[in-house]
Amino acid sequence: MTVLGNLAIDVIDGAPPSPGGCASFAGVALESAMGMRHIVAMGAEADHELFDGVLDRFGSMVRFLPADRTSGFRLDYDDTDHRHMSVDALGPVWTPADIDADDPQTTWIHLAPLLRTDFPADTLAHLAARGHRIAYDGQGLVRADRLGPLVQDRNFSWDLLRHLDVLKLAEDEAVIVADGPFDAAVAERLGVPEIVVTYGSEGCDIYTDGTVVRVPAAWRVMGVQTTGAGDMFTACYVANRAAGASPCRAAELASELVARELDKRVQVVPEL
Repeated sequence: MTVLGNLAIDVIDGAPPSPGGCASFAGVALESAMGMRHIVAMGAEADHELFDGVLDRFGSMVRFLPADRTSGFRLDYDDTDHRHMSVDALGPVWTPADIDADDPQTTWIHLAPLLRTDFPADTLAHLAARGHRIAYDGQGLVRADRLGPLVQDRNFSWDLLRHLDVLKLAEDEAVIVADGPFDAAVAERLGVPEIVVTYGSEGCDIYTDGTVVRVPAAWRVMGVQTTGAGDMFTACYVANRAAGASPCRAAELASELVARELDKRVQVVPEL
């Protein structure tokens, strides 16, 4: 599979800038995946140095494309489940020419937009015309492309849904898309064959063929900030779907991966 998305400069709880965007987290999910694995991200060349650690760890799996700017976000956590986000910089917009410049050779493509404008409908149509199966992170439906406090609304183009094979939505995104509770009727109205709605430590619901199945989370990890958890989950889910796993099995494997990675972030405070 191939992951496409923008690099992002994240400032988390006032700390120095750190690598963000799906490209900074997806490699963990793809390390053990079978088949061809490819991560492509766009950002200003002047900012690529911040992401040297991503290249050092994942090597040829990752490719950076030059752009005139880099996405930027500020994230402040109240606790492990609630955060306030602001948009510091709008990232580049992917065009059909950008797709052809990279020329991905995998059947499955996971699009990881940070804002609504990252991947326009004509770019999705171009990917579909090339014969790719498309998974899409639903934050790209609800996140408005404006600076300042992050605005989420349902003013997205329904054309963005036409060519999707898999749509992943976080709980808050699903409520916005549905304009209320998300259920099987809403999933059917969206018209995407496979929809995954995640609920953090409560697991996820998978909507396929008019049915919904709840897949519990692997285990709960407390006391840790969760930036990138959704990116890791979705990349792992799509990679396993591409390798032939069922939706439920792909969700189980993705949940286990995220729990392991969050466990690594738990800081042990030394005794005084």
